[in-house]
Amino acid sequence: MVSKPRGMTLMSFVIVLVVVGFFALIIMKLFPMYSEYYSLKKVMEEYAAQPNSAANSPQQLYNEMNRRFGIAYIESVQKEHMKVTREKGVSKLNIAYEVRVPLFANLDVVGKFDNTVDLSGRSSE
Repeated sequence: MVSKPRGMTLMSFVIVLVVVGFFALIIMKLFPMYSEYYSLKKVMEEYAAQPNSAANSPQQLYNEMNRRFGIAYIESVQKEHMKVTREKGVSKLNIAYEVRVPLFANLDVVGKFDNTVDLSGRSSE
């Protein structure tokens, strides 16, 4: 009685490693981009929850947000990405930006992020 070999061949093992490595590469490239975005959302919500956050001038807002960005390691957001608008008597802070991360060779991953908070001085939770 001859037993049949079971298990993976070396070639199938290499193919599995390549597929797993490809997805690991994508995750390693995308994780910092999304981690930064969720840090940005938290910073924006904390700023909006401050009393009188809507009363600050645009320059004061930029200086305060820039200080908070430094603490939270947010590097993708610039002054031109921040906009303060007033709708129906409520001031809103909008930050919209995009991040381009090289994936491999001449392929890039582009992430577009956009978040808006009310500057009412109340927590949104």
